[in-house]
Amino acid sequence: MSEPVLSLEGVSVEIGGRKLVENVSFTLGAGELVALIGPNGAGKTTLLRAILGELRFSGHIHLHGKIGYVPQRLAFDRSLPMTVLEFLALSVQRRPLALGVAARVRQSVGAMLERVGGASLLHKPLGGLSGGELQRVLLASALERKPALLLLDEPAAGVDIEGEAAFNELILREVREHQCAAILVSHDLSVVADMTDRVLCINRVLMCEGKADDLLTAETIARVFGGHKAVYDHHRPVPHVHEHGHDHRHEH
Repeated sequence: MSEPVLSLEGVSVEIGGRKLVENVSFTLGAGELVALIGPNGAGKTTLLRAILGELRFSGHIHLHGKIGYVPQRLAFDRSLPMTVLEFLALSVQRRPLALGVAARVRQSVGAMLERVGGASLLHKPLGGLSGGELQRVLLASALERKPALLLLDEPAAGVDIEGEAAFNELILREVREHQCAAILVSHDLSVVADMTDRVLCINRVLMCEGKADDLLTAETIARVFGGHKAVYDHHRPVPHVHEHGHDHRHEH
């Protein structure tokens, strides 16, 4: 294990008297890309929100450095007259946007967009972006913070197959070149198998963890996802699971 960036010790999240996550522990090192998989309602996004500090939790979360977060989708009014430059400047500059974007901010934002292959998007209206373009902008926003940890909650959802492959390669490159740690939530198990160093299988509790080649077997998938059938997806013959929202409470 490389230098620890994130450590969870016995983390539990309870909302309305119901435990959504229970006694989860793991450590994540610099330059490591870990997949978080499990059925709908298993606690994946809940765990990310606890790490982000958005939810109260018991246990301990130790983080060394800043967090960059790429959500599954950005909820905003697409008719809002805002460019990509203005959107990214919101989290960088202190002065109001009505006074314009500072030259240093424009330069920084432009460099970050270029880094994620989105240099041509700088002056485009945010509401006119495609799904893939918007995800590149959100990744640029996350990377602008120079994060030690990237949290990626199904970041390629709604992106076409070609765009998804390019986006996933971009994430992997960022993790490797800049040695940040990353947690990727994905329903596409072929992506998990191709990209990640380690897999964490969660269904309220952490059921198992290990290398993708060892864990992505029919037996483990049936245990984690509650026995639902797997189908083969477009990348390679690795099971891609359709989830039905059941909360099967398997323990170790």
